[in-house]
Amino acid sequence: MPVTLQVIYPVTEGTNFDHAYYADTHMKIVDQHMGPHIKTIIVTKGLAGGPDKPAPFYAIATMTFSDQAAMDAAMKAAGPALEDIPNFTDVKPQMLIGEVIS
Repeated sequence: MPVTLQVIYPVTEGTNFDHAYYADTHMKIVDQHMGPHIKTIIVTKGLAGGPDKPAPFYAIATMTFSDQAAMDAAMKAAGPALEDIPNFTDVKPQMLIGEVIS
């Protein structure tokens, strides 16, 4: 059964997020180390939280895996990607692991 890992970067007062570094460098590190285990990746840059509302998140990365074993293998290889986080943000990312239902 497919599973997903979402890495969510919330906007909080006084925090920073370098979108260019994230897109150009960090996601290449993710692909290099975790990519062989990932089925798909979608990265969403937050623009708004609704009409006339600021975005509540800088970005959300959604990774889909064919099954739990693939996600486990990707997480074992994630060290360099996790170590790179301070290079583009001072936000503590949130994670959501989910089961694909549709």
